[in-house]
Amino acid sequence: MDIVTYEDVHIDFTEDEWILLNPSQKSLYVDVMLETYRNLTALGYSWEDHNFEEYCQSARKHGR
Repeated sequence: MDIVTYEDVHIDFTEDEWILLNPSQKSLYVDVMLETYRNLTALGYSWEDHNFEEYCQSARKHGR
């Protein structure tokens, strides 16, 4: 069985791509990524190599 990593499921839009999304698409993205984070955490995924908090702060700054 292969291990799922954050990189396998993470989608990172550029600022230009993010601008093209409508509000419902942005909301869906946030909901899906938070669910993914919770699921990987529940499976015991190690977040040591990722600064998830910094990513969230950056996303908020860009209106994500």
